[in-house]
Amino acid sequence: MTPSSLTKISPRGLPGAEPISELQRLTVSLRGGFEQRDGCLVFHFTGQLDAYSEKQFMAYVADVLQASSLPAVIDLSKIDFLDSSGLGALVQLAKQCTDSKRSFQLVGNSRVTQTVKLVRLEGFLHLVDDLPTALSQLAA
Repeated sequence: MTPSSLTKISPRGLPGAEPISELQRLTVSLRGGFEQRDGCLVFHFTGQLDAYSEKQFMAYVADVLQASSLPAVIDLSKIDFLDSSGLGALVQLAKQCTDSKRSFQLVGNSRVTQTVKLVRLEGFLHLVDDLPTALSQLAA
């Protein structure tokens, strides 16, 4: 996929037509953004999802999800740190998606996967290893 085929979408107005150039700073330690890809909203985050950033993370994701009914992928493959508050935010997000009958997948790296598996939430959070797997499972 070429950068020009990615669609940038602002939380207030779906969709825009500008390519994603960089992630938005949500806090000092967390950046995030999203794109519409293969019929899904794909959120990308980098940095730390922790007690300091979880409120901004939840507000950002909720704002975008409210503007669309597409399935969602939360890509945490570039997250450096996930604590119990960040994990709580993911559980809350998963519950909201389940309650609204929205399909979703969570993509993790080794740190995220280790934390999620430690508390045995990989099934509830629909944890997968990579973005292509997440997109293919939501397309099925």
